[in-house]
Parts: sequence; structure tokens; C-alpha cells
Amino acid sequence: MNPDQLKYSKTHEWVAVEGDTATIGITDFAVHLLSDLVFAELPAVGKKITQGEPFGEVESVKAVSDLYAPISGEVVAVNERLTEHRGPGGKTIAAELDLLSTSPFADGWMIKARLNDPSELSNLLNASQYKAHCDVSQG
Repeated sequence: MNPDQLKYSKTHEWVAVEGDTATIGITDFAVHLLSDLVFAELPAVGKKITQGEPFGEVESVKAVSDLYAPISGEVVAVNERLTEHRGPGGKTIAAELDLLSTSPFADGWMIKARLNDPSELSNLLNASQYKAHCDVSQG
């Protein structure tokens, strides 16, 4: 995904929309601020999310941070690579949290949700607005 074509929340989540489905993740800026991620909690498929409300959390060695839904909808997919899960034969597969820093806009996506109201996208920032927001946040 091209970061210049995504929508962003002020809480550092990104959104890519294809049809009525939104792919959601966190930005490289957020991952850099958090550093050393150790755990991610993501919602189950079928869970309803509401714009501006927490839908999960990420934990670093520094702190636990809520993830805020940039849009409202129903979760239709979860990137299980980001959470510890059971693989074939019941073997435990470790979370690949490094994807959030090495590939935040591609392999590091978190959830996909069916959009309830596409007009909510107008509440989000474009890439240049988000960059300006981050510059102010650091300054």
C-alpha cells in the first residue's frame, strides 16, 4: 500500500479502503514512538468497531497503548501473524510483531472491517495532513 494514498487518524492508525472494506493498521511513526513491541491484542472477526473507540491494544516495553478505530464497521479479518496463535497440529506460533516496524503499511496490517458509513472517512487526515500533525506532535 502506498502511504501517500491512505487516510490517517490523529491517533496514528491508517486506513486503506477497497470497495466496502477498510484495512487498518498503525503507522511507522507510532511504532517508532512505542519501540520494542511485545504484545498485540486484536478483536475477533465479527466484532463491531466504532470510530474513535478502542478496538485493541499494543504493548511495548514502555507502555500499553490503545488502538482506536478510524472507522465504524464489523471486523471481517484479523492479521493473526501479529498475535500468538495455534498452527497445524496445535503448535503454538509466536506473534511476528516485527512486521509492524518492518512492513507497517503491508504485511503489518492489523484488521479488515466492512465499512458502516463511508462518509466517516472525511473525518480522517490525508498523508500531508498526517505528516504535519506528526511534525507538530514532535515539536
